[in-house]
Amino acid sequence: MKGYNGDTIRNVALLGHGGCGKTTFLEAALLSTGVISRLGKVEDGNTVSDYDKMEIEKGYSISASIVPVEYNKVKINFVDTPGFFDFVGEVNSAMAAVDAAFILVDASAGIQVGTEKAWNSCKHFDMPKMFVLSKTDKENVDVDAVIDELKAKFGTSVVTLDDEDALIEVIAETDEELMEKYFEGEEFTEEEYNKGLMNGIASGNIVPVLTCSSIKGEGVKEVLDAAIKYVPAAGAHAAYKTVDGKEVAADPNGKPVGFVFKTIADPFLGKINLVKIVAGKFTTGIELYNSRAEKAEKLGSMFYLRGKTQGECPSAVAGDIVAVAKLQYAQTGDTLCEKANPVELPGVEFPQPALFIAIEPKAKGEDEKVGTGIHKLMEEDPSLKLERNVETKQTLLGGQGEIQLGIITSKLKDKFGVEVQSIPQKIAYRETIKGSSDVQGKHKKQSGGAGQYGDVHIRFSPSQEEFEFSEELFGGSIPKNYVPAIEKGLIESMQKGPLAGCKVVNIKAVLYDGSYHDVDSNEMAFKIAASLAFKKGIVEAKPCLLEPVMKVEINVPDEYMGDVMGDMNKRRGKILGMEPQAGGGQKLMAEAPQAELFDYAIVLRSMTQARGSFVMNFERYEEVPAHLADKIIKEYQAEQE
Repeated sequence: MKGYNGDTIRNVALLGHGGCGKTTFLEAALLSTGVISRLGKVEDGNTVSDYDKMEIEKGYSISASIVPVEYNKVKINFVDTPGFFDFVGEVNSAMAAVDAAFILVDASAGIQVGTEKAWNSCKHFDMPKMFVLSKTDKENVDVDAVIDELKAKFGTSVVTLDDEDALIEVIAETDEELMEKYFEGEEFTEEEYNKGLMNGIASGNIVPVLTCSSIKGEGVKEVLDAAIKYVPAAGAHAAYKTVDGKEVAADPNGKPVGFVFKTIADPFLGKINLVKIVAGKFTTGIELYNSRAEKAEKLGSMFYLRGKTQGECPSAVAGDIVAVAKLQYAQTGDTLCEKANPVELPGVEFPQPALFIAIEPKAKGEDEKVGTGIHKLMEEDPSLKLERNVETKQTLLGGQGEIQLGIITSKLKDKFGVEVQSIPQKIAYRETIKGSSDVQGKHKKQSGGAGQYGDVHIRFSPSQEEFEFSEELFGGSIPKNYVPAIEKGLIESMQKGPLAGCKVVNIKAVLYDGSYHDVDSNEMAFKIAASLAFKKGIVEAKPCLLEPVMKVEINVPDEYMGDVMGDMNKRRGKILGMEPQAGGGQKLMAEAPQAELFDYAIVLRSMTQARGSFVMNFERYEEVPAHLADKIIKEYQAEQE
């Protein structure tokens, strides 16, 4: 793969619903250009782009892969993306590296949810796009009907390249002068027509529809021709904006700048970073600067990837995509540049996790191994999140859905030899008081030699703050030097409440009296006395259980609104309001207890045919309804017994 520059490189993402034929199209493209001698099949596990052991086992793509296709002296860097919605982070990574997207549509299935999501992704990233109708060889396929369906769904910008009348109309809309000519009945020159078509595709105002049968090899070269002709050349990319508002021109003669858009955790080679060269030239052995890590990185081993196959790459220029092994600090979203000319490009957008599961190692003592393995996999997939809930003492793994989290736990076993199991997720309940109490805590111990003596009188009442402490001692009832120990005894006691062993919050404690012994009193004795007062005082001050309440923002197509609202009400939720969304549908604002939302990602996806999405954040704590609180307290007491 030598001799390509920004003018002879095209970077294209393949998007679409799971099973629409992206991987098979690449096989057909490689077959038609002589790279492979027979067409691999997804079901046989022998395709170029689905090479990961897990992908072969599952029969679908789970991570984006690079497959360059060399055709007519042009290199098209195709980035094959997964079709399952759990892997949207992989799609976002790919979109950060390409200049256009081909949305594949299974002609036998028509528009699917993944088609809509691919379209919305292109709109979000302002990405030129084309539809490619695949599987046209299947029985009873009506290509014209699918094209009509695409036009009805996505608008008049969707055109076939042989429909000259429709093309002239949409080309006219790309330029005011052309619009005037069109209305005056004048014909466009060939130059105007081609320029208008190119500008229309680049701006997203024209979306061509191409057709192919990968199995029969029909239309494949026409799709490659369209990629060469209509996808903007990599070297023609507009200047890249940095995080501080500066610009980096896509200049092959400029200072070297590269963007790490994906990381592969290879069990044999270690970490591999995929880099889009934004400016200048990269050469094996040069030292660059990682502007996020503020560290030097040496490009010791640089190569081209085609699936898992590596190709020699001594150097590459702006617009190309390369793989670099053994970079010490680089992560997805990092910028590599010259230390003397530091720049930082915006990172890759990753969605917040929608589903969390609580996990633990199957074998005791492997917590560290689990943590190490997951952190390596998080380098590969930054849409994952691992957190430790200090209150429930559980390890939580977050992602987009069941499929992604299942893949991660399988990879843990396969790559790092450690098994985890999912366990019921606990709620970080809290306890507080609704009333007041006035109690004594007295600790007296006599056991030969020095004894222990501490005596405190404390008033407890509710507070707006997590913990308020003050003292109103008089007449030397307790020496002031014991007051910090009393406060510490109360704070430590707040970690475990009397109802369900939960953290106690919003308490005011006033130390107003007590007594001491000249010989037997010490800090430990007063600390114990304070804890005795706390236990008694909280029980006497109408204790109650609190639960976390989450704020949920749900994007819902109109047709599912009734179902989603009804479901939210069943979850003890409150609907706060609705906002119509620019692209159609509504944003529903609601609040609901966390205890009712553990499975929400799964249920919402099922309820809306995966068209709904949501973001959830902690809002506040509220009192648990009495009947539920009784159940939680009884379960806790049974565990203690």
